[in-house]
Amino acid sequence: MDNTEENAIELHGDEEIIEVIDLNDTEPGPDDLADDLGDVDFEDPGNPEDDNEGWETEDEMEAEAEQDDSELTFSKHTGSVFCVSLDPATNSLAVTGGEDDKAYVWRVSDGEVVMECTGHKDSVTCAMFSHDSSLVASGDMSGLIKVWKVETKEEIWSFEVGDLEWLEWHPCAPVLLAGTNDGNVWMWKIPAGDCKTFESPACQATSGKVLPDGKRAMVGYEDGTIRVWDLKHGNAIHVIKGQDGHQGALTCLACNKDGSLMLTGSVDGCAKLVNTTTGKVVGVFSVEGGKAKGSKDEEESNSVESVGFCNILPLIAVAYLDGTLAIYDLSTQVLRHRCQHEAGIVHLQWEESSSVVSTCSLDGALRLWDARSGNLLSEYHGHTAEILDFTINGEASLAVTASGDNQAKVFCLQRPDR
Repeated sequence: MDNTEENAIELHGDEEIIEVIDLNDTEPGPDDLADDLGDVDFEDPGNPEDDNEGWETEDEMEAEAEQDDSELTFSKHTGSVFCVSLDPATNSLAVTGGEDDKAYVWRVSDGEVVMECTGHKDSVTCAMFSHDSSLVASGDMSGLIKVWKVETKEEIWSFEVGDLEWLEWHPCAPVLLAGTNDGNVWMWKIPAGDCKTFESPACQATSGKVLPDGKRAMVGYEDGTIRVWDLKHGNAIHVIKGQDGHQGALTCLACNKDGSLMLTGSVDGCAKLVNTTTGKVVGVFSVEGGKAKGSKDEEESNSVESVGFCNILPLIAVAYLDGTLAIYDLSTQVLRHRCQHEAGIVHLQWEESSSVVSTCSLDGALRLWDARSGNLLSEYHGHTAEILDFTINGEASLAVTASGDNQAKVFCLQRPDR
């Protein structure tokens, strides 16, 4: 997963230490710890009574904790919820993976558990449905990957790799890809298990994306290089490195609808636009003067956390750790809008068929922005900790979020123009 997730884990470590000192006698449950998040003073752990100095810059946490805009809360997880996906066929099922070493498949209409994916040895950081929604893959940090058949609720395949960085289904076949800490990219036919590996220099394969043609995959690495792999023949078609590559680890990848262009984001503070046919970098985007919020180190660049293409207009969105959502014009490469957040952005997603882009951030809120005007359309609260992942259904009528407060939530997205 990305840096944010690791930060979230560290943050929870601090939180638990503080809480244990204060509340050891009462043996709080996970919900109590989540509820008390707003009361923790991270500057001075010796003064837990003063809830005016929460982990946010303003004293909003208490009001926000009481405000819950969600339709439904899924609270089966007993640790942070790291990832969430919807089934592509009907958008009626969600799968979430968590710190409790489990994934759950559940109905978004009523929160009913359809299947519990157990047997993992570490936090489940990747969980997603196959292209036809018949299978679910769950992967934990240690590299144990399992595939489950939704209809029969049975585990049909498992495999162990090195420490897992990412997991992705092929867009039109029962084929699963994974990237690991040792730099390998694996590809399996499911459930037969026929396997192919794409080897590269020993540095993490930090992010990966199968292009829409299903024949190529783009993989980003810790050393800033990007490789376009031919999935059938197993060779690298393009290697983008040196000045063309990034000057730091890749954090995210996205491609446009026809797969002709790819956006890459990195801890170096840049997003790059790559022509997937030629392997040439055709654009570089960065927000000048940005520095990660709370960063003590002047040298520390403002990491790009998420990128994406608008499907209906020539616009792209780049989300930064300092809380900036930048909207760029794809044709002129000019910065159109800066949409400022109070806290770092974790993830962005464009709606399928509009110019609305949504973000989730470390302040626990989900926001919808109009990319044409740069205006904030709506804001949804309910989580008492950072949102670590979210997804929006095809109709853009609901969002499902995963949070460090051990909960997943379903929000109905209401907009005047619908």
